[in-house]
Amino acid sequence: MISNEYLIKNNHDEDIKLRIPEGPVAEKWTNYKAHQRLVNPKNKLKLDVIVVGTGLAGTSAAASLGEMGFNVLNFCIQDSPRRAHSIAAQGGINAAKNYQNSGDSVYRLFYDTVKGGDYRAREANVYRLAEVSNDIIDQCVAQGVPFAREYGGMLANRSFGGAQVSRTFYAKGQTGQQLLWRILFIKPPNSNWKGEALHAL
Repeated sequence: MISNEYLIKNNHDEDIKLRIPEGPVAEKWTNYKAHQRLVNPKNKLKLDVIVVGTGLAGTSAAASLGEMGFNVLNFCIQDSPRRAHSIAAQGGINAAKNYQNSGDSVYRLFYDTVKGGDYRAREANVYRLAEVSNDIIDQCVAQGVPFAREYGGMLANRSFGGAQVSRTFYAKGQTGQQLLWRILFIKPPNSNWKGEALHAL
């Protein structure tokens, strides 16, 4: 169930539904996932999904949808998918793994992210991101992203930006580039995503 109370106005004074699920912030996406309608695996092959953008968000969405069985077309406007702006994300990627034993948690990551965005972010989406942040780091490591490591072999992390604790995982000064390359060049098994982008004319 999507709430109709989240409405904004566009330039033409028309209501735009943000399609944020109802309920408490910490439970919005969990409840939505538990009650959403599913697509039969045989019907997935009949559907073509178009993803516009070949940055980290677009390419991750295309790879995930392809792995789920959908036919995916991924479009980019640059001369190469590797020219997406995600390449410029050099600082690192945050996750609430609490390696430094500094009291980090999903809620602290959520709070720091919302605060860092001047309270303009959609809180339900930020909370979901904080919830899955640890799994994202684990998936990146499994795909071969060369995150910096401590001498003992643990993933290194540092304090970055306005964070209260050390939670930023990084790969030298090229975190965005390494993340994007792993998504582009490591095609998931049994995927209907070709791992390449079509150019929009």
